[in-house]
Amino acid sequence: MIRKTVCALIACGAAAYAAPTAELPATYTYENKLTPIADPQPILNDHPEWVQPVIEANRYEAPILVNDEKGDLEVRAWRFSYNARGIIEMPNLLRSDQTAIVVVHPWGIDDGQGWRTPEPAGVADFCTPIKNDLSHKHIEEILNPFLKQYRDKVKCVLYSQPGNEDAIRRKLYRSVRAKPTKKQMEQGQKELTEKLNSFNYNAGALPDKLELGKQSPVVDYFKAFPGIDSGDHYNGAGFWELPIPVVKSIEVDPNDVMIYDKEGYEVMRDFLKKNGIRHILLTGYCTDMCYKSTCAGYENLSKDFNVFLVGDATLATFPSNSTPAYATNASLSYAALNQLVTQISWIKYTGKAGKKPAAKKK
Repeated sequence: MIRKTVCALIACGAAAYAAPTAELPATYTYENKLTPIADPQPILNDHPEWVQPVIEANRYEAPILVNDEKGDLEVRAWRFSYNARGIIEMPNLLRSDQTAIVVVHPWGIDDGQGWRTPEPAGVADFCTPIKNDLSHKHIEEILNPFLKQYRDKVKCVLYSQPGNEDAIRRKLYRSVRAKPTKKQMEQGQKELTEKLNSFNYNAGALPDKLELGKQSPVVDYFKAFPGIDSGDHYNGAGFWELPIPVVKSIEVDPNDVMIYDKEGYEVMRDFLKKNGIRHILLTGYCTDMCYKSTCAGYENLSKDFNVFLVGDATLATFPSNSTPAYATNASLSYAALNQLVTQISWIKYTGKAGKKPAAKKK
Protein backbone atom coordinates (compact mmCIF):
# COMPACT_ATOMS: atom_id res chain seq x y z
CA MET A 1 0.00 0.00 0.00
CA ILE A 2 1.33 3.38 -0.93
CA ARG A 3 -0.31 6.24 0.84
CA LYS A 4 1.43 9.51 1.38
CA THR A 5 1.32 10.33 5.09
CA VAL A 6 0.15 13.89 4.81
CA CYS A 7 -2.05 15.38 7.51
CA ALA A 8 -5.40 17.00 7.12
CA LEU A 9 -8.39 19.15 7.85
CA ILE A 10 -11.85 17.95 8.53
CA ALA A 11 -15.18 19.58 8.16
CA CYS A 12 -18.68 18.75 9.22
CA GLY A 13 -19.52 22.14 7.76
CA ALA A 14 -22.24 24.74 8.12
CA ALA A 15 -24.55 25.90 10.85
CA ALA A 16 -26.33 22.56 11.11
CA TYR A 17 -23.22 21.23 12.85
CA ALA A 18 -22.48 24.27 14.96
CA ALA A 19 -23.86 23.30 18.39
CA PRO A 20 -21.00 23.23 20.93
CA THR A 21 -20.81 20.54 23.60
CA ALA A 22 -22.33 21.32 26.99
CA GLU A 23 -19.79 21.73 29.77
CA LEU A 24 -19.04 18.42 31.49
CA PRO A 25 -17.58 17.80 34.96
CA ALA A 26 -13.79 17.95 34.95
CA THR A 27 -13.29 14.46 36.45
CA TYR A 28 -15.09 11.49 37.96
CA THR A 29 -14.07 8.28 39.72
CA TYR A 30 -14.17 5.16 37.53
CA GLU A 31 -14.50 1.84 39.35
CA ASN A 32 -12.02 -0.35 37.45
CA LYS A 33 -13.62 -3.61 38.52
CA LEU A 34 -12.84 -6.55 36.21
CA THR A 35 -15.24 -9.47 36.27
CA PRO A 36 -14.27 -12.67 34.38
CA ILE A 37 -16.50 -13.56 31.45
CA ALA A 38 -17.40 -17.25 31.39
CA ASP A 39 -17.15 -19.11 28.08
CA PRO A 40 -16.19 -16.05 25.99
CA GLN A 41 -16.98 -16.26 22.29
CA PRO A 42 -14.63 -15.04 19.53
CA ILE A 43 -14.61 -11.31 18.87
CA LEU A 44 -14.88 -9.93 15.30
CA ASN A 45 -16.49 -13.19 14.28
CA ASP A 46 -19.15 -11.72 11.97
CA HIS A 47 -16.96 -11.45 8.87
CA PRO A 48 -14.07 -13.93 9.16
CA GLU A 49 -13.37 -13.62 5.45
CA TRP A 50 -12.25 -10.04 6.13
CA VAL A 51 -10.97 -10.17 9.72
CA GLN A 52 -9.64 -13.25 11.45
CA PRO A 53 -11.63 -13.57 14.71
CA VAL A 54 -9.92 -12.55 17.94
CA ILE A 55 -9.63 -15.46 20.38
CA GLU A 56 -8.25 -14.93 23.88
CA ALA A 57 -8.93 -17.21 26.85
CA ASN A 58 -8.91 -14.46 29.49
CA ARG A 59 -11.76 -12.00 29.03
CA TYR A 60 -13.16 -9.53 31.56
CA GLU A 61 -16.20 -7.29 31.82
CA ALA A 62 -15.57 -3.75 33.07
CA PRO A 63 -18.18 -1.15 34.09
CA ILE A 64 -19.60 1.25 31.54
CA LEU A 65 -16.91 3.72 30.44
CA VAL A 66 -18.60 6.43 28.35
CA ASN A 67 -22.05 7.05 29.84
CA ASP A 68 -23.52 10.17 28.26
CA GLU A 69 -26.62 11.74 29.69
CA LYS A 70 -29.28 11.38 26.98
CA GLY A 71 -27.11 8.78 25.25
CA ASP A 72 -28.82 6.90 22.43
CA LEU A 73 -25.95 5.00 20.76
CA GLU A 74 -24.71 1.81 22.40
CA VAL A 75 -21.12 0.92 21.50
CA ARG A 76 -19.66 -2.11 23.20
CA ALA A 77 -15.85 -2.16 22.94
CA TRP A 78 -12.75 -4.04 24.03
CA ARG A 79 -9.07 -3.50 24.61
CA PHE A 80 -6.15 -5.76 25.56
CA SER A 81 -3.98 -5.36 28.64
CA TYR A 82 -0.83 -7.35 29.29
CA ASN A 83 -1.00 -6.29 32.93
CA ALA A 84 -4.56 -7.55 33.26
CA ARG A 85 -3.45 -10.57 31.23
CA GLY A 86 -6.45 -10.55 28.95
CA ILE A 87 -9.09 -8.68 26.99
CA ILE A 88 -11.26 -6.14 28.81
CA GLU A 89 -14.73 -5.42 27.45
CA MET A 90 -17.02 -2.60 28.47
CA PRO A 91 -20.32 -1.08 27.36
CA ASN A 92 -20.55 2.57 26.31
CA LEU A 93 -23.51 4.88 25.81
CA LEU A 94 -22.86 7.80 23.46
CA ARG A 95 -24.89 10.73 22.30
CA SER A 96 -25.29 10.24 18.58
CA ASP A 97 -25.48 14.01 18.04
CA GLN A 98 -21.94 14.24 19.44
CA THR A 99 -20.63 11.40 17.28
CA ALA A 100 -18.98 11.44 13.85
CA ILE A 101 -18.10 8.57 11.53
CA VAL A 102 -14.71 9.10 9.90
CA VAL A 103 -13.56 7.10 6.86
CA VAL A 104 -9.78 7.21 6.41
CA HIS A 105 -8.48 7.25 2.83
CA PRO A 106 -11.21 5.55 0.77
CA TRP A 107 -9.13 5.88 -2.42
CA GLY A 108 -11.06 5.69 -5.65
CA ILE A 109 -8.52 3.65 -7.61
CA ASP A 110 -9.17 0.92 -10.20
CA ASP A 111 -12.90 1.53 -9.74
CA GLY A 112 -13.83 2.97 -13.13
CA GLN A 113 -13.47 6.66 -12.23
CA GLY A 114 -10.20 6.93 -14.13
CA TRP A 115 -7.48 6.81 -11.47
CA ARG A 116 -5.77 3.46 -11.84
CA THR A 117 -2.66 1.54 -10.91
CA PRO A 118 0.17 2.39 -13.33
CA GLU A 119 1.46 -0.45 -15.49
CA PRO A 120 3.42 -2.61 -15.62
CA ALA A 121 4.72 -2.29 -12.03
CA GLY A 122 3.16 0.73 -10.31
CA VAL A 123 1.75 0.57 -6.79
CA ALA A 124 -1.03 2.43 -4.98
CA ASP A 125 -3.54 1.76 -2.20
CA PHE A 126 -3.38 -2.01 -1.56
CA CYS A 127 -0.59 -2.13 -4.17
CA THR A 128 -1.96 -4.34 -6.93
CA PRO A 129 -5.16 -4.15 -9.00
CA ILE A 130 -6.27 -7.53 -7.66
CA LYS A 131 -5.86 -6.43 -4.03
CA ASN A 132 -7.57 -3.11 -4.80
CA ASP A 133 -10.53 -4.97 -6.27
CA LEU A 134 -10.77 -7.04 -3.10
CA SER A 135 -10.92 -3.88 -0.97
CA HIS A 136 -13.76 -2.58 -3.18
CA LYS A 137 -15.71 -5.73 -2.41
CA HIS A 138 -15.23 -5.09 1.32
CA ILE A 139 -16.58 -1.56 0.87
CA GLU A 140 -19.62 -2.82 -1.02
CA GLU A 141 -20.40 -5.58 1.48
CA ILE A 142 -19.42 -4.01 4.80
CA LEU A 143 -18.49 -0.32 4.88
CA ASN A 144 -21.06 1.27 2.58
CA PRO A 145 -24.02 -0.52 4.24
CA PHE A 146 -22.70 0.64 7.64
CA LEU A 147 -22.52 4.24 6.44
CA LYS A 148 -26.03 4.05 5.01
CA GLN A 149 -27.37 2.61 8.26
CA TYR A 150 -25.91 5.29 10.53
CA ARG A 151 -25.50 8.39 8.34
CA ASP A 152 -28.80 9.92 9.50
CA LYS A 153 -28.22 8.91 13.11
CA VAL A 154 -24.79 10.43 13.81
CA LYS A 155 -23.95 14.09 13.41
CA CYS A 156 -21.81 13.76 10.32
CA VAL A 157 -19.84 11.44 8.03
CA LEU A 158 -16.37 12.50 6.93
CA TYR A 159 -13.74 11.21 4.53
CA SER A 160 -10.02 11.96 4.52
CA GLN A 161 -7.90 12.07 1.38
CA PRO A 162 -4.31 13.18 0.63
CA GLY A 163 -3.38 16.63 -0.57
CA ASN A 164 -5.16 19.96 -0.48
CA GLU A 165 -8.59 20.96 -1.72
CA ASP A 166 -8.00 21.30 -5.47
CA ALA A 167 -10.33 22.99 -7.94
CA ILE A 168 -11.95 19.73 -9.05
CA ARG A 169 -12.68 18.24 -5.62
CA ARG A 170 -13.91 21.64 -4.43
CA LYS A 171 -16.78 21.16 -6.88
CA LEU A 172 -17.30 17.49 -6.01
CA TYR A 173 -17.33 17.38 -2.22
CA ARG A 174 -18.56 19.40 0.69
CA SER A 175 -15.77 20.82 2.84
CA VAL A 176 -15.29 23.20 5.74
CA ARG A 177 -15.43 26.05 3.25
CA ALA A 178 -18.54 25.35 1.23
CA LYS A 179 -21.12 22.91 0.01
CA PRO A 180 -21.20 22.64 -3.78
CA THR A 181 -24.46 22.85 -5.65
CA LYS A 182 -25.79 19.95 -7.71
CA LYS A 183 -24.67 21.72 -10.88
CA GLN A 184 -21.17 22.24 -9.47
CA MET A 185 -20.97 18.57 -8.47
CA GLU A 186 -21.94 17.50 -11.98
CA GLN A 187 -19.30 19.80 -13.44
CA GLY A 188 -16.73 18.52 -10.96
CA GLN A 189 -17.49 14.91 -11.90
CA LYS A 190 -17.01 15.76 -15.57
CA GLU A 191 -13.70 17.49 -14.88
CA LEU A 192 -12.54 14.60 -12.68
CA THR A 193 -13.24 12.07 -15.44
CA GLU A 194 -11.34 14.16 -17.99
CA LYS A 195 -8.39 14.79 -15.66
CA LEU A 196 -7.94 11.21 -14.50
CA ASN A 197 -8.38 9.65 -17.93
CA SER A 198 -5.97 12.06 -19.62
CA PHE A 199 -3.04 10.89 -17.48
CA ASN A 200 -0.54 8.43 -18.95
CA TYR A 201 -0.61 5.38 -16.68
CA ASN A 202 2.24 3.64 -18.51
CA ALA A 203 5.46 3.88 -16.52
CA GLY A 204 8.75 2.05 -15.94
CA ALA A 205 9.20 -1.71 -15.81
CA LEU A 206 11.08 -3.89 -13.33
CA PRO A 207 14.87 -3.90 -13.74
CA ASP A 208 16.20 -6.94 -15.57
CA LYS A 209 19.75 -6.48 -14.26
CA LEU A 210 21.12 -5.23 -10.92
CA GLU A 211 24.68 -4.17 -10.12
CA LEU A 212 25.56 -5.64 -6.71
CA GLY A 213 28.68 -5.51 -4.57
CA LYS A 214 30.30 -8.84 -3.74
CA GLN A 215 30.77 -7.89 -0.08
CA SER A 216 27.08 -7.25 0.74
CA PRO A 217 24.87 -8.33 -2.17
CA VAL A 218 21.76 -8.63 0.01
CA VAL A 219 22.08 -5.01 1.14
CA ASP A 220 22.65 -3.83 -2.42
CA TYR A 221 19.84 -6.02 -3.77
CA PHE A 222 17.15 -4.43 -1.60
CA LYS A 223 18.52 -0.95 -2.21
CA ALA A 224 18.24 -1.49 -5.95
CA PHE A 225 14.99 -3.47 -5.86
CA PRO A 226 12.92 -2.63 -2.73
CA GLY A 227 9.66 -4.33 -1.93
CA ILE A 228 7.69 -1.17 -2.56
CA ASP A 229 8.58 1.88 -4.61
CA SER A 230 5.87 4.37 -5.58
CA GLY A 231 8.18 6.91 -7.13
CA ASP A 232 8.18 8.38 -10.61
CA HIS A 233 9.89 5.39 -12.24
CA TYR A 234 7.10 2.91 -11.47
CA ASN A 235 4.12 5.29 -11.09
CA GLY A 236 5.03 8.10 -13.46
CA ALA A 237 5.64 11.76 -12.73
CA GLY A 238 2.46 13.54 -11.60
CA PHE A 239 0.60 10.43 -10.46
CA TRP A 240 0.39 11.60 -6.84
CA GLU A 241 -0.73 15.09 -7.83
CA LEU A 242 -3.96 13.80 -9.41
CA PRO A 243 -7.22 14.53 -7.50
CA ILE A 244 -7.99 11.33 -5.58
CA PRO A 245 -11.77 10.74 -5.43
CA VAL A 246 -13.78 8.77 -2.89
CA VAL A 247 -14.08 5.18 -4.10
CA LYS A 248 -17.17 4.68 -6.22
CA SER A 249 -18.49 1.82 -4.08
CA ILE A 250 -19.25 4.35 -1.32
CA GLU A 251 -22.51 6.18 -1.98
CA VAL A 252 -21.40 9.65 -0.97
CA ASP A 253 -24.17 11.88 0.34
CA PRO A 254 -24.05 15.60 -0.58
CA ASN A 255 -23.87 16.41 3.15
CA ASP A 256 -20.84 14.17 3.74
CA VAL A 257 -17.65 16.16 4.23
CA MET A 258 -14.17 15.81 2.76
CA ILE A 259 -11.01 16.22 4.81
CA TYR A 260 -7.74 17.15 3.07
CA ASP A 261 -4.65 15.83 4.79
CA LYS A 262 -2.25 18.67 4.13
CA GLU A 263 -4.36 21.18 6.04
CA GLY A 264 -3.30 19.70 9.36
CA TYR A 265 -4.68 17.85 12.37
CA GLU A 266 -4.99 20.97 14.55
CA VAL A 267 -7.54 22.44 12.15
CA MET A 268 -9.40 19.16 12.13
CA ARG A 269 -9.36 18.89 15.91
CA ASP A 270 -10.53 22.45 16.49
CA PHE A 271 -13.32 22.16 13.95
CA LEU A 272 -14.64 18.94 15.46
CA LYS A 273 -14.61 20.41 18.94
CA LYS A 274 -16.29 23.60 17.80
CA ASN A 275 -19.08 21.52 16.33
CA GLY A 276 -19.67 19.47 19.46
CA ILE A 277 -18.06 16.19 18.39
CA ARG A 278 -16.73 14.10 21.30
CA HIS A 279 -16.91 10.57 19.88
CA ILE A 280 -15.44 9.08 16.70
CA LEU A 281 -16.40 5.81 15.03
CA LEU A 282 -13.28 5.24 12.94
CA THR A 283 -13.42 3.24 9.71
CA GLY A 284 -11.26 3.13 6.60
CA TYR A 285 -7.98 1.95 5.10
CA CYS A 286 -5.29 0.74 5.67
CA THR A 287 -5.34 -0.43 9.32
CA ASP A 288 -1.55 -0.65 9.65
CA MET A 289 -0.78 2.65 7.90
CA CYS A 290 -3.16 5.47 6.99
CA TYR A 291 -5.85 4.40 9.47
CA LYS A 292 -3.21 4.64 12.15
CA SER A 293 -0.93 7.55 11.37
CA THR A 294 -2.37 10.02 8.85
CA CYS A 295 -4.20 13.18 9.88
CA ALA A 296 -7.50 11.38 10.55
CA GLY A 297 -5.74 8.32 11.96
CA TYR A 298 -6.31 7.08 15.48
CA GLU A 299 -2.90 8.22 16.73
CA ASN A 300 -4.09 11.80 16.26
CA LEU A 301 -7.78 11.53 17.03
CA SER A 302 -7.36 9.54 20.24
CA LYS A 303 -5.45 12.43 21.82
CA ASP A 304 -8.62 14.54 21.88
CA PHE A 305 -11.69 12.37 21.26
CA ASN A 306 -13.30 9.14 22.44
CA VAL A 307 -12.29 6.94 19.51
CA PHE A 308 -13.77 3.55 18.70
CA LEU A 309 -12.04 1.53 15.97
CA VAL A 310 -14.76 -0.25 14.00
CA GLY A 311 -12.77 -3.44 13.52
CA ASP A 312 -14.72 -5.02 10.68
CA ALA A 313 -14.97 -1.71 8.77
CA THR A 314 -11.23 -1.55 8.10
CA LEU A 315 -8.66 -3.64 6.21
CA ALA A 316 -4.90 -3.83 6.65
CA THR A 317 -2.42 -4.20 3.82
CA PHE A 318 -1.66 -7.85 3.22
CA PRO A 319 1.65 -8.49 1.44
CA SER A 320 2.52 -12.14 0.78
CA ASN A 321 -1.11 -13.20 1.32
CA SER A 322 -4.29 -13.50 -0.68
CA THR A 323 -6.49 -12.42 2.26
CA PRO A 324 -6.36 -9.39 4.56
CA ALA A 325 -7.94 -11.32 7.45
CA TYR A 326 -4.80 -12.16 9.42
CA ALA A 327 -3.08 -8.82 8.80
CA THR A 328 -6.18 -6.92 9.91
CA ASN A 329 -6.47 -9.04 13.05
CA ALA A 330 -2.82 -8.38 13.89
CA SER A 331 -3.10 -4.62 13.32
CA LEU A 332 -6.24 -4.29 15.43
CA SER A 333 -4.89 -6.54 18.18
CA TYR A 334 -1.80 -4.38 18.52
CA ALA A 335 -3.82 -1.16 18.38
CA ALA A 336 -6.03 -2.55 21.18
CA LEU A 337 -3.20 -2.04 23.67
CA ASN A 338 -4.12 1.66 23.72
CA GLN A 339 -7.35 1.92 21.72
CA LEU A 340 -10.93 0.72 22.06
CA VAL A 341 -12.11 -1.64 19.33
CA THR A 342 -15.73 -2.31 18.45
CA GLN A 343 -17.52 -3.99 15.55
CA ILE A 344 -20.63 -3.20 13.55
CA SER A 345 -22.87 -5.69 15.39
CA TRP A 346 -21.82 -4.12 18.71
CA ILE A 347 -23.09 -0.69 17.65
CA LYS A 348 -26.80 -0.13 18.25
CA TYR A 349 -28.91 3.00 17.94
CA THR A 350 -31.58 2.79 20.60
CA GLY A 351 -33.54 5.89 19.71
CA LYS A 352 -34.14 6.27 23.43
CA ALA A 353 -31.91 8.83 25.10
CA GLY A 354 -30.37 7.74 28.35
CA LYS A 355 -31.11 4.00 28.19
CA LYS A 356 -28.20 2.25 29.89
CA PRO A 357 -26.74 -0.65 27.85
CA ALA A 358 -27.05 -4.08 29.43
CA ALA A 359 -23.89 -5.73 30.74
CA LYS A 360 -22.73 -8.97 29.20
CA LYS A 361 -23.94 -12.08 30.99
CA LYS A 362 -21.19 -13.64 33.10
